[in-house]
Amino acid sequence: MKEFQLIESFFKGRGPVRRDVTLGIGDDCALVQPAENKSLAISCDTLVENVHFLADMPPKALGYKALAVNLSDLAAMGAEPAWMTLALTLPEADEAWLTDFSAGLFEIADYYGIALVGGDTTRGPKTINITVHGQVPQGKALSRSGAKVGDWVYVTGTLGDSALGLDILRGRQQATAENSAYLIDRHYRPTPRVLAGQALRALASSAIDLSDGLMSDIGHVLKASGVGATIEVGLLPLSAAMRDTVPWELGLSYALKGGEDYELLFTVSEAQKGALETSLGHAGVKFVKVGQICAGDKLKLRHEGEAFTPLLDGFEHF
Repeated sequence: MKEFQLIESFFKGRGPVRRDVTLGIGDDCALVQPAENKSLAISCDTLVENVHFLADMPPKALGYKALAVNLSDLAAMGAEPAWMTLALTLPEADEAWLTDFSAGLFEIADYYGIALVGGDTTRGPKTINITVHGQVPQGKALSRSGAKVGDWVYVTGTLGDSALGLDILRGRQQATAENSAYLIDRHYRPTPRVLAGQALRALASSAIDLSDGLMSDIGHVLKASGVGATIEVGLLPLSAAMRDTVPWELGLSYALKGGEDYELLFTVSEAQKGALETSLGHAGVKFVKVGQICAGDKLKLRHEGEAFTPLLDGFEHF
């Protein structure tokens, strides 16, 4: 199958139709029309086989996840998804694989209303690169640099499920059939907290998505904001599947260092705490307070007044 036939068969003319796309796939560049008084939020992620995903990962799940991880970056900025490009490198044009991959990609693209406007295909080791573009009201984007001493630290959802699901796939952990299905699904199909990010624009002082594990990602917030933080590990939200599968202390370690949760970590001042329930309730997202920003530049993990040391190493890209 030739490159342009591949594009025509699996990608062109699919996904949501947006009125702000004036020229899509088929020319040298796409043309889009950003809304007035909006800033563009742009993010790019690359997934490489046997580095970011297992070689036997179902292609439909891979298509879904490849976009989900990018949408999570937009969520962390409080942006509304708009457009994406896809650069796809494959060792061969496998039509069955492409059918399932594109189905997963457009399932989540349709849900979040993000249009595929261009990209590239080439031959080589299997690699998926997606660049997403979102829009956020000018001056309202969330960032990592606004946390202040006294702010409370929150996270959405539950933590560590994706990493435990990956370890089940690798044969490093065992679980019941029901728990395995749940945990593997959380690894394959993370939920980008797009609506939550938009709800937090008027409330949060800082935000980040949890891609590399809580300890690593909150470190970016602390560095950017010039503050420290104390996390009470007993408050970390663990799923029932996590609690049923591994000992409590190991579950906390997955939550702190496992990575690929794609939940949001955010900070909120005391004055804004009361508005959280209403705002995130409308987004249908559970959240929990896990710590507080403090003076200094260190991250401290505590459990019942004592220091806590995780059992696991964190995720590294290299």
